[in-house]
Amino acid sequence: MTTPRERPILFNGPMVQAILAGTKTQTRRVVKTDFHHDPEKLTAAHCPHGNPGDRLWVRETWCIQPGGYGYRADNDPTDNPCKWRPSIHMPRIASRITLDITAVRVNRLQDITTLDIIDEGVWPVDHTFGDNKAHRKWIKLWDSINGKKAPWASNPWVWVIEFVAL
Repeated sequence: MTTPRERPILFNGPMVQAILAGTKTQTRRVVKTDFHHDPEKLTAAHCPHGNPGDRLWVRETWCIQPGGYGYRADNDPTDNPCKWRPSIHMPRIASRITLDITAVRVNRLQDITTLDIIDEGVWPVDHTFGDNKAHRKWIKLWDSINGKKAPWASNPWVWVIEFVAL
């Protein structure tokens, strides 16, 4: 049996909270290839984030504090005097979340379904789906994270990575 490959992946605080709560089991990442206009080639491409059976270790905003590490997703930053460090600089040893990849596929961003939005950890504020509340909330979240390089309106190809937290 081979050892699963591990790669780092960045998540913001609300998405870390959703993973920890067990409500986030998917993530979408923009496809960054030269053949993004040819779906046949894209589908056959190797996902740079991993394949089923591989693992992702989560990088999140963190700090070193007495007794170990602190995580901004768990703390009100005004209550914790430690110096917060960007997620991109988190070493593997400080990561507390490992994800086992269960499936990888390629889709256009705007093909996301309501069930996919739920698996992305996004719920409408009042937990109803009338009038596309979940979709509107998802679009706002996507654009807040990816809007400069790959806004919702551009409908980019995305890797859809399904996972379970270990």
